[in-house]
Amino acid sequence: MKTLEAVALTTDISEKHLRRGQVGTLVEILAPGIVEVEFSDLDGNSHAMCAIPESSLMVLHHIPDAIAA
Repeated sequence: MKTLEAVALTTDISEKHLRRGQVGTLVEILAPGIVEVEFSDLDGNSHAMCAIPESSLMVLHHIPDAIAA
């Protein structure tokens, strides 16, 4: 995973009111396997930021690998 990639949760984080499928932006790599993700609404207003294990995220792709290469 790299900074500024779009990611989605694969598990709920109930204490932050985030659910599986919620889309965010990876903003910082904190430690091996732990990243900081910001979650915003469609207007860009941030509503949550938290440290999340990479194992609880999936990277979203907008372009197929064959085209991007």
